[in-house]
Amino acid sequence: MRKTILYRTVVIFFVFLFFQCANRGTASGGEKDITPPVIISEMPENFSTNFSGNEIKIYFDEYIKLKNIQKQLIVSPPMDPPAEITPMGSASKHITIKIYDTLQPNTTYAFNFGSSIEDNNEGNVFPFYRYVFSTGAAIDSLSVSGSVSDALERETPDFVSVLLHEVDSTYTDSIIFKQKPKYIGVSDSLSQFSIENLKAGEYLLTALKEENTNYTYQPKKDKFAYRSAFITVPSDTAYVLKLFEQAPDFKFVRAREMAQGRIGFGYEGNPLPMRIKRISPLADSIAFTTSKEPEKDTLNYWMRPRKLDVDSLLFEVAYYAQKDTVSVRIKSSEKDSLSFKAVSSTLKLNTYFKLNSSIPIANFDSSKTTIMDKDSLFLDSELAMDSLKNTQANLKFNLSEGNRYKITFLPGAFTDFYGTKNDTLNFTASTKLISSYGNLRLVLKNATYPVVVQIVSTNGAVEAEQFIEASHPIDFIHLKPGKYFLRAVFDTNKNGRYDAGNFLLKTQPERVSYAKEVLEVRAGWDAIEEFVLED
Repeated sequence: MRKTILYRTVVIFFVFLFFQCANRGTASGGEKDITPPVIISEMPENFSTNFSGNEIKIYFDEYIKLKNIQKQLIVSPPMDPPAEITPMGSASKHITIKIYDTLQPNTTYAFNFGSSIEDNNEGNVFPFYRYVFSTGAAIDSLSVSGSVSDALERETPDFVSVLLHEVDSTYTDSIIFKQKPKYIGVSDSLSQFSIENLKAGEYLLTALKEENTNYTYQPKKDKFAYRSAFITVPSDTAYVLKLFEQAPDFKFVRAREMAQGRIGFGYEGNPLPMRIKRISPLADSIAFTTSKEPEKDTLNYWMRPRKLDVDSLLFEVAYYAQKDTVSVRIKSSEKDSLSFKAVSSTLKLNTYFKLNSSIPIANFDSSKTTIMDKDSLFLDSELAMDSLKNTQANLKFNLSEGNRYKITFLPGAFTDFYGTKNDTLNFTASTKLISSYGNLRLVLKNATYPVVVQIVSTNGAVEAEQFIEASHPIDFIHLKPGKYFLRAVFDTNKNGRYDAGNFLLKTQPERVSYAKEVLEVRAGWDAIEEFVLED
């Protein structure tokens, strides 16, 4: 009996202690709030007609905040000046929209908030809220949809602006550079877009990926896409837009003396067939040559002798029918010195050892070149200037795998444009074992020739490429191990490279196709792959 009473007493004590301890703990506060905010009312009501005010209020059942509103909010048509949206940086139970622009008559406006609205406590998002009103008697209800993709790159940027410019009596092609569009949409995470609340009509359909969101096209900064033909709304077509970076048009920028005897002509775009003609008369004994500045948009004009007894020189810069006349002041006392730099010290088999010079090379003496391998054997070589670059020498000799080379150019091997000869030049170079590389044979399917086939690294750099004009297996040898993508450019104009589009010239980017799977090249690897070309 005593044992029973004692047992019950102990049990009660521990139960009491347990509840006391539980009561001392921190309250859980219940389940986490996962409910997004709820709109209580809108003033004026959403989808109102005959709108004539300048302020809109949207009321919620709890405190909300706006996140990344500058990036998320899309107003269509755009307003200038833009509407003021509050709260900014604080919490509130309502959103206020203040309109400062003069609204267009009989026009439907839409405020697309994206995912910017969330509750203040847990960050629960009120997604894809749209506030719509019309200054006329009806809400426009038509829409346009489609997809956006990158013309060249494998990945498409997120949140691309899709624009509609109305084609009316005032329309010109320059509208995309100067004027904001009539309607705006934005692509989603799947690169799909839909522009709603449109009125019937004819439109230019374009897309922009901008650095600064002003909805006007800046070719030097923006990626752009356009539909070649105007579209008519309503339409059941799902439109496909291909983003491209337009190659800059040639533009002569400036000319100035860089050093004694060297004038630099800066430009934008492709310099071919840029021509420089000296207008100022000089003695017949004055010699000149030109060279392209490596990795700079500059064409150098060299004169000999360096020192000229003139204050300025007049030149004509011609590009097809375009001609610019420029005067260059001559006053520099600095002189260029002759120097050399190896392009690379690691050589692939069946390639050249390339050497760049700071001044154009006028003459070279192959007999003053020595090459010794790791076994101290002297090798025969052939030295030649690059046919397109008078500042690059190519040294060809028999390369073998896993070897090291000491390359020496004795004094007088090179003579530059001014008659200066080199001092002794020493370089080292090496080759890797063939087993360090991988080899690939490609078989193309669904190809339209000519086509440029490229091996592209995961960072977008082209590791290797070939221009193919007819159907046959394509061999890529001595590829560095790594992960790559296979890319094919349908070379419509047969110039051996990818060409982007140009809106004013009404050209679309050349078609590009990627292999679906990543290609992994391994050391000592030989493989045959089938590349099925698709859009």
